[in-house]
Amino acid sequence: MKTVSGKELAKILERNGWNLLRIQGSHHIYGKIGSDVRLSVPVHKNQDLKLGLLKHLLKSANLTDEDL
Repeated sequence: MKTVSGKELAKILERNGWNLLRIQGSHHIYGKIGSDVRLSVPVHKNQDLKLGLLKHLLKSANLTDEDL
């Protein structure tokens, strides 16, 4: 699986219908209409997300690694 930064993941989420609800510090909170799921994406400069966190966020957003 390819690693991505929080900034890149935010762009991918927005392309797939997720909306930026708010920003708390360095975490961008995303939501989607019709879904109770909230995603907290850490955006720390251009650091890559750790693999476990990336997998969790993708699973919660119903995305696959092919969507990256």
